[in-house]
Amino acid sequence: MVRCHVALGTNLGDRLLNLAEARRRLALLGAHLAGPVIETAALLPPGDRTPQPKYLNSVDRLDTTLGPLALFRELKRIERQMGRVLTTRWAPRLIDLDLILHGAEVLESAELTVPHPAMHQRLFVLEPLAALDPGARHPVLGLTARELLDRRARVGP
Repeated sequence: MVRCHVALGTNLGDRLLNLAEARRRLALLGAHLAGPVIETAALLPPGDRTPQPKYLNSVDRLDTTLGPLALFRELKRIERQMGRVLTTRWAPRLIDLDLILHGAEVLESAELTVPHPAMHQRLFVLEPLAALDPGARHPVLGLTARELLDRRARVGP
């Protein structure tokens, strides 16, 4: 079993229902523990002021036997089954599932980078991750989720 962390986000439709359904499906992949849910403004590219609904974000823990690529592909399958349609990078979404950490795995391929390359910069990932699993360690930076959050909080949004 490998302890993994998955970021969840949704800003379309019934956001609470979207999270609940994604979590139900994640639980089929291994031992699942849901993290706290926070509401955040949509992440937009610099200079873009296009109005978007707010997101509900969380990070969940999943203990699974799936390797990083297999788990990543399952996350994308869940997104498709729930009705996510891929459009532009910053577009609103029904559900977004990102593999943040896969144990101590470090992987960089055309399909997947683990740990998630921006996780340490995003408060909407670090806040729920640190609340759920404050000792989860970033395998490249060597810092815990709590330490990453403390650093990021000092820098600001």
